Amino acid sequence: MSDLRVTLISGRSLGQARGKIAGKFSEEYQKNVAICEFNPEDLKSLGVEPGQNVRLSTRNGSVVLKATLASQQGPRGIVFAPYGPWINSIMPVQTSGTGMPLFKGIEVEVTPAPNENVANLETLVGQIGMGERNLEQRS
Repeated sequence: MSDLRVTLISGRSLGQARGKIAGKFSEEYQKNVAICEFNPEDLKSLGVEPGQNVRLSTRNGSVVLKATLASQQGPRGIVFAPYGPWINSIMPVQTSGTGMPLFKGIEVEVTPAPNENVANLETLVGQIGMGERNLEQRS
């Protein structure tokens, strides 16, 4: 197993939309949003099988996600992750004057994380400092 430096692209996905229907605190949402999609050769070079966990790290922090094969195979060195609390927790806050964070072209380091769990949304929210008070208002 080894680490891999890749470029992260984040965006909307069909699975994300389906998960939102079930609710953001649902297992369905997590299954479709707490993931990152890889080119098969990148997964192989990491020594990771689809369905295993990986840690994505940026200057802003790190998060454990489930690695999957890309639904639309792209070039090596590109990883896609659906918008959502997991990937957003490691995105840069700089907006380059646009008022909107950058969600594409982010350099990340990927590390195999076979012994780490993907945090559920309650845990993740607590880790990023939103606190328990906001969890009571979920809908």
